Amino acid sequence: MAAAAARLLAVALSAAILVVAVGGRGVVPVSSGAERPSVERELDAARAAIRRAARRHGNNASSAPGTWFRGDDVDYALLARVYRNPAAFHRSYVEMERRFKVYVYEEGEPPLLHLGLCKDIYTIEGRFIEQLELLAPPAAGVRTWDADRAHAFFLPFSVVQMVELAYRPLSYDRAPLLSLVGDYVRVIASRHPFWNRSAGADHFMLSCHDWAPDVSKGDPELYANGIRALCNANTSEGFRPGKDVSIPEINLYTGDTPRQLLGPSPGLSARPYLAFFAGGRHGHVRDLLLRHWKGRDPATFPVYEYDLPSTTGNSSRHKRRGGDRQSNYFAYMHRSRFCLCPSGHEVASPRVVEAVHAGCIPVLVTDGYAPPFADVLRWESFSVTVPVADIPRLKEVLEGIPTAEVERLRDGVRLVKRHFTLRQPPERLDMFHMILHSVWLRRLNFRLD
Repeated sequence: MAAAAARLLAVALSAAILVVAVGGRGVVPVSSGAERPSVERELDAARAAIRRAARRHGNNASSAPGTWFRGDDVDYALLARVYRNPAAFHRSYVEMERRFKVYVYEEGEPPLLHLGLCKDIYTIEGRFIEQLELLAPPAAGVRTWDADRAHAFFLPFSVVQMVELAYRPLSYDRAPLLSLVGDYVRVIASRHPFWNRSAGADHFMLSCHDWAPDVSKGDPELYANGIRALCNANTSEGFRPGKDVSIPEINLYTGDTPRQLLGPSPGLSARPYLAFFAGGRHGHVRDLLLRHWKGRDPATFPVYEYDLPSTTGNSSRHKRRGGDRQSNYFAYMHRSRFCLCPSGHEVASPRVVEAVHAGCIPVLVTDGYAPPFADVLRWESFSVTVPVADIPRLKEVLEGIPTAEVERLRDGVRLVKRHFTLRQPPERLDMFHMILHSVWLRRLNFRLD
């Protein structure tokens, strides 16, 4: 399924970035003889540069030494395996750094706007909002305070904060959340010309809350036309890969990357387990996984439900101390070749990012998930996707992968790790900038008159 989603997401970089019609955002032709706005001229120049790079090098990165990022010591054959079109991606990213400007609407007050939770399962939502808010002259980077220069417009509301402050627990009534989003869009549409000019097509929101896709229906144009950057990127529930952006889900309990994931990861010879999972029965996919594999083969295929054995041999002490439990969880990841990343209540899983940092090949056990950055990355080069229906065959599928291919997949994991890393302050090619690049690609996919 991930391979199919990746094909859908390769709108921009399969051969070259082209202006295409995606969903509700058709290509708007420029009138003959009309003066094109400077923003659109910049985007046209970027599109042309990316097409030239793609045509010049195709997908043969080995023929393009010197076209990758400075300071990187890379195997160009590996680049060609992992990136859909390394030359096009490089050119696109450089053009983004050179040109892309985002305007952040200033309307609204914290905590519902301009602020988000920067730890736990919603880390990426809060950190992205925070980082855009922190950008300021003279090193403002992608952010601009001149809306006429902006290529994209950010709606800085936090769905997590809305749920925390405006949702009545156990009411199952999300109407207040939809009303908040609808009211905010109406405010910015009444005060600025930019929303009405594009019907929201050059505006984007970002959220990692499970309910974000539904909450975005608070404004019909946001749902239909806007760029929705979501962790819950479920193609069977309205996520449109050519228009929307899939973002990684990351669970930082304290807001920082766990120290156990900061060092080098062990080699294949130090990984005695074929695959590993530990977690609760959150959703039907995990329930099926645990019913079929829990406790069946702990020597080679350990699958646990909140009952992870202690590495210290003192299980009672282990159960009392969450830090020990987390350390043991990452220890299992470091000792496993594959890390099972089943969907929970929704399709995304923070285990994907944890696996990448542990040097463990992610196994996406899911249906309908559009993985992050798949318009740039070939997920099949650093992960394995198993449909939910094949859960009973999980061990058979993974055992059938030759050792040489396992090593190739681990090479891919090491190469993409930087894209799944949060930095403070952000660094080139990290998660923050890769999300921005995904938004940049969607903006390149349509032209305003």
